[in-house]
Amino acid sequence: MKLNLRVWLVAAVLCLPLAAFAEEEGGPALDKAPVNLQDVESLQRGAQTFTNYCLSCHGAALLRYNRLTDLGLTEDQIKKNLMFTTDKVGNPMRVAMQVNDAKVWLGAAPPDLSVEARARGADWLYTYLRSFYRDDSRPTGWNNLVFDKVGMPHVLWELQGIQEPVYKTEKVNGKDVQELEKLKLVKTGLLTRLDGDNVDSAEYDKRVGDLVNFMVYMSEPAQVHREQIGYAVLLFLIFILFPLVYLLKLDYWKDVEH
Repeated sequence: MKLNLRVWLVAAVLCLPLAAFAEEEGGPALDKAPVNLQDVESLQRGAQTFTNYCLSCHGAALLRYNRLTDLGLTEDQIKKNLMFTTDKVGNPMRVAMQVNDAKVWLGAAPPDLSVEARARGADWLYTYLRSFYRDDSRPTGWNNLVFDKVGMPHVLWELQGIQEPVYKTEKVNGKDVQELEKLKLVKTGLLTRLDGDNVDSAEYDKRVGDLVNFMVYMSEPAQVHREQIGYAVLLFLIFILFPLVYLLKLDYWKDVEH
């Protein structure tokens, strides 16, 4: 009994940090990211969006340009369409902006995004990139529903358009408190449309989905190859090794008296 009690106490202590973390991470519900690492065309479109919109400030130093050949791109296509910060296809995807300049211009150097998808999660990134809204109180003029008081401006605003917050009044301890209820698209972008009060953001959502898909790939480029090896191993175990083991078992036990 004492041993069981000790085990339960240890388990409870170990779970306390997880419970605290879950409570701390409270916030708006996250949308499911359309991640499909088998969709090569989506990964190619995501790579294009990343190099055109993200690589100006953020780097991806753990990924080299020539690794994009795994996505069906030739080195010539990579050089012509995706390389803006270097002239060697074997170089890492580093940002052109110097760290010291970034600190002066932006206050802090933007983080490297090589493993951001693993750190934040694909659903977080997908929701974050679709949740920017105008906020004149912020230095950049932008805020985010998922990341309050974010320092990053909305670099995809021309594609999405402009969203503004809609507030609702809630009673908290007998006082009226304004809480952000939702975001409303007030100006369309290149990939969004308005039909009355209905918003058609399918094209923008797809573009962001492709970008997040690429960032998931970028965080672990060997994942696709590893999964393919895993499927091959499972097929070997099921269709080759298991039948052989079963036949060996029958042969071994055929002379054994029960």
